[in-house]
Amino acid sequence: MLTKKQAELLSYIKKFIKENSVSPSYDEMKIQLKLKSKSGIHRLISGLEEREFIRKLPNRARAIELLRNPNETYYSDINNDKSLEVPLFGNIAAGTPIEAISTSNSIVKIPSDMIGKGEHFALEVTGDSMINKGINDKDLAIIRKSKLANNGEIVVALVDNQEATLKIFKKTATNIVLTPANDSYASKSYSSNRIEVQGILVGLIRKY
Repeated sequence: MLTKKQAELLSYIKKFIKENSVSPSYDEMKIQLKLKSKSGIHRLISGLEEREFIRKLPNRARAIELLRNPNETYYSDINNDKSLEVPLFGNIAAGTPIEAISTSNSIVKIPSDMIGKGEHFALEVTGDSMINKGINDKDLAIIRKSKLANNGEIVVALVDNQEATLKIFKKTATNIVLTPANDSYASKSYSSNRIEVQGILVGLIRKY
């Protein structure tokens, strides 16, 4: 998920590359987004690279490579008038599983176009095991309630009815494998009766 400025910059980079066969300079990006300094562009570029939308090629000027189509992205704008409220259930571990949170203690506003049909809730991410999917510590994960998941989806999984974790889901013939997106952590395999899928990740909100 992108902020409004990140989405604007990504669309500009795509258009510029299509028209000029090279990426825009930082000065050109600064002018296009009407920012006062290039430091703001550096932060936006870092955010796009962190989320794996672009890649900066080393030791080359005007060397930004698009990895994902900006038309397939959406952004978070918590000041958008068209916002919805969902319950914030607490923390979810993107690392070692923590005790499951099942009661809402507050609400969070999200853009209305972020979610579709179904019941949704938010969880604050704790840990760094999903950073290679652009999910950082303290991000707010927006979850659609579901007891079913497809292989490759990022899910909230309840382990042994007491610990909740955010991981990539895979079901085999005999087990369920929960996989992190950080090489510092290992995948874990469980018998199917130990895992209950509680929801599927549909978006993120990041506070800067």
